[in-house]
Amino acid sequence: MTQKLLACAALFILGCSSLRAQASAAPAQVTLSAGTTQQDPTPPTAAQTTAPTGAKSLTLAEAEAIALKNNPQISVARLEALVAQQNVRIARSAFFPTATLNVTAVGAQQGSRIAAGFLNNPVLYDRAAAGVNVSALLTDFGRTANLTGSADERAKAEEQNSAATRAQILLAVDQAFYNTLEAQALMRVAEETQESRGLVAKKVAAMTNAKLKSDLDLSFANVDFSRARLQLLEAQDTLQGSLATLSAVLGYPDLQQFDLVEDETPVAEPSPEVGPLIAEGLQQRPEVSALRHDLIAAQKFSHAEHDLSRPTVSALGAVGIAPVRAPQIMSWYGAAGVNVSVPIFDGFQFDARAKAADFQAEASRQQLTNLQNNVARDVRISWQASRNAYERLDVTKQLSDQANLALRLAQSRYDLGLSSIIEFSQAQLEKTEADITDTDARYQYRLSQIVLSFTLGRKL
Repeated sequence: MTQKLLACAALFILGCSSLRAQASAAPAQVTLSAGTTQQDPTPPTAAQTTAPTGAKSLTLAEAEAIALKNNPQISVARLEALVAQQNVRIARSAFFPTATLNVTAVGAQQGSRIAAGFLNNPVLYDRAAAGVNVSALLTDFGRTANLTGSADERAKAEEQNSAATRAQILLAVDQAFYNTLEAQALMRVAEETQESRGLVAKKVAAMTNAKLKSDLDLSFANVDFSRARLQLLEAQDTLQGSLATLSAVLGYPDLQQFDLVEDETPVAEPSPEVGPLIAEGLQQRPEVSALRHDLIAAQKFSHAEHDLSRPTVSALGAVGIAPVRAPQIMSWYGAAGVNVSVPIFDGFQFDARAKAADFQAEASRQQLTNLQNNVARDVRISWQASRNAYERLDVTKQLSDQANLALRLAQSRYDLGLSSIIEFSQAQLEKTEADITDTDARYQYRLSQIVLSFTLGRKL
């Protein structure tokens, strides 16, 4: 038995020597027992294929800056906030006097009067005159003040909506960035897996040619190598899809090739209590703040609609000259007065408008309550997901270490002829799955931290 083992070891060393010679030569072919040939399965190394040609280096901070500059949704949100600010000026303009310059020229039939359509019959005279009319609101008992306050709260709400849009864009950038980083890492795993399985396939082929292994072993090795190639193709497709998503969220119309720089900041353990985080989220989320301002705006508008039934007091004035005129008209004119307008009956319009505004204010209150409930739920879910992702880090690391150890043991047993190719193939598969799971866990924890910060309203 000892002599057989020594013979197997000697043949194994010879096989390894032949593998080194084949690897240093031009692209070789592996001869199968059936007389067919297979191209050299050794793929390019990870360093040769991971980074795309001409890829631009990109950090997370640079990606966020590009998105804030280029993404059109940021511009749209900011423009809507500027529109709301101008609406405040429109509402406040009622507090200021208005002045109108009039220039009038009239040619009238002598002695004619307007006889139809009015209770009075004003006389028409030939004239050419110019003058200024001035009117100013003295008081409307709070209506204009409430309308201005409502517009101001709407403007504040739009500012918060702009901040919420900014946070959503940054969240999308961070998610796309880390998804692309994960795709790049998984592609490296796939490349390393293909490379290692290619070497195994070559070694098994050499041992098969030396009659140390069966054709079944070679078939299993080739299947594992083909599976690794498929995993690499899938990883390449995932990476290109992630790059397309990242390019779009950064505001680029076409696909950009980036070489992403990973943040080496150590991961921090999430907070052990969720209660303070929920309070923080309710206080800092811009969407909640926006709805609070919307509620105040709706309440002020409701007060303004109730003020419609109150009187309006205005001051009026007019002054001008008439250089061309009939003899009955003086060369200049001037007058000032006060007008009080008291609504008496409007077909119940004011009452309906006031009730509609009350209903809208109550609807805004219910929307705020619903959003607060949703924010509390999102914070709790994000916190739990973050804690679970943090706990997975140690488990997946241990799984990867154990899978690597199991693969080394399985390879040693297979090389010594103590196990079958099936056991070795299973160990390779488990090692690949463990590496993928460990890589996914590391990036998923980073993503869970980003989502948690977003739900808390923290600046990303």
